[in-house]
Amino acid sequence: MNTLPQQLANGLFLGSMYGLIAIGYTMVYGIVQLINFAHGEIFMTGGFGALTVWLWLPHGISMWIAVPLMLVGGALVAVLIAVGAERFAYRPLRGAPRLAPLITAIGLSLALQQIVFNLYPDAKSNRPFPQLPFGPYHLGSISIQSGDVFLIAAGVVCMTGLAFFVRTSRTGRAMQATAQDPDTARLMGINTDRIIVVAFAIGGLFAAVAGISYGFKYGNVDYSMGFQAGLKAFTAAVLGGIGNIYGAMLGGVVLGLAEAMATAYISDIPGMEQFGGQAWASVWAFILLILVLLLRPQGLLGERVADRA
Repeated sequence: MNTLPQQLANGLFLGSMYGLIAIGYTMVYGIVQLINFAHGEIFMTGGFGALTVWLWLPHGISMWIAVPLMLVGGALVAVLIAVGAERFAYRPLRGAPRLAPLITAIGLSLALQQIVFNLYPDAKSNRPFPQLPFGPYHLGSISIQSGDVFLIAAGVVCMTGLAFFVRTSRTGRAMQATAQDPDTARLMGINTDRIIVVAFAIGGLFAAVAGISYGFKYGNVDYSMGFQAGLKAFTAAVLGGIGNIYGAMLGGVVLGLAEAMATAYISDIPGMEQFGGQAWASVWAFILLILVLLLRPQGLLGERVADRA
């Protein structure tokens, strides 16, 4: 019990990162009914884009100057890749059977991995990522690293900004209308192609923020980091209710907490010693997903944001 507050904090931090990635999945699905399995690699390219900016900056530059530039660079790379994928990989297949864009997404995911691997010949090993010039902080028995502070702050800013954008802006209301009924939205004069591009761009932006947060949190990035993180984020999106942006963040937090609790405490249960630890964290996370979907197939929050607006 002495470690419970720390494990809850660890789960919250990890879940916030999953939630940021999951929002990209759920926004795209909510509008075009597409599971973009390349989104995990967009998360990865955001981290490498920020790392590239860092490597280009003069040696000894203050991190207070470098971090905003890294955010801009990582976001620019991820958004351009996300928008390019929509325009050249997914849009031509919009009327095709559902299997075609799914296979395309998997192929794009592998292609992005290999591009980064070839641009960074040593990307198969962890590339060191710069660290923030503050922290760690201690709140009672809870230790909070600088990367976790950045992650939580970025998550709060991103979610607040997205909620404000969706509910108050003209484009946000158009996104809700397109998600609810794209054909009627088109008849009402909404440029649905532009709305879909905006959804991909926002998803890419959130993935970039998550990728940079990953680098600050763990101190490194590698070309394969998007696969598992993307799979967990997709799980979070389904857990919270696919198509619901608030459900995506909730699903991420629940998934992160489940992983942290399972990692710390499953091995303490008599007869379960071999099922604890980090190696089994993903197993318990997916068991949680199966249980939730058996009891509530639509996810924790269920309906899409557009249906509630």
